[in-house]
Amino acid sequence: MGTVVLALGGSLLRPELGDRHQWLEEFVSIVKNRLLSGDKMGIVVGGGAPAREGIELARSLIEDEAHLDLIGIAATRLNATIIKETLEDGGIEVHSRMPESVSEAIDSLDSSDIVIMGGTVAGQTTDTVAIELAIGIGASRCIIATNVDKVYSEDPRDNPQAESFEKLTLHELQEIVGPAEHASAGGSKVVDPVGVGEAVKHGLPLIVLDGRDTWRITAALDGGEFGGTLIEG
Repeated sequence: MGTVVLALGGSLLRPELGDRHQWLEEFVSIVKNRLLSGDKMGIVVGGGAPAREGIELARSLIEDEAHLDLIGIAATRLNATIIKETLEDGGIEVHSRMPESVSEAIDSLDSSDIVIMGGTVAGQTTDTVAIELAIGIGASRCIIATNVDKVYSEDPRDNPQAESFEKLTLHELQEIVGPAEHASAGGSKVVDPVGVGEAVKHGLPLIVLDGRDTWRITAALDGGEFGGTLIEG
């Protein structure tokens, strides 16, 4: 089979959003089934609220964006540890060391069926890490599971009339999220512009879906209808 790469938004682990315990149980089942099918998995976990709150707390005292990024990276690795330990408790053997770079993750997948990781370096979000991992291992696509159902022309929280898309080209997505530049620590786009730039450069298809509904993750992994946005071409 192949290797699939999944980016999990840190928002999916927020306990105040529904029953996160049930979500974790369902996610363990998804991973078990995927590994049983013969695939390998690279899972990259975002920082979500803990990252934003930590960065906001420190921003008045720390001017260097790279230093603020390190706070966000620490939060991603905390969330990644939650996923890793939950999977291991569910009987899934995860690579013992959490990779701290894309190259380390690629090497780890040579000897393990599944690798869990968070952020890597300042100036790079976990979306970008997942996209670079997918490119590096030759995955057919990168699945980005977040807390929005599709890509929109604008943030639907700011503009309820924003247009949603079922299909986009990579260049169209780049136009929506902006130029391939790192803006500020803790910033949030539906997909990180730097990561989109890498996907454009390498022609890597992306899938954006609402990961709060675990059936959508399963459908995307199986190549079925997932009710999100497919970005390719």
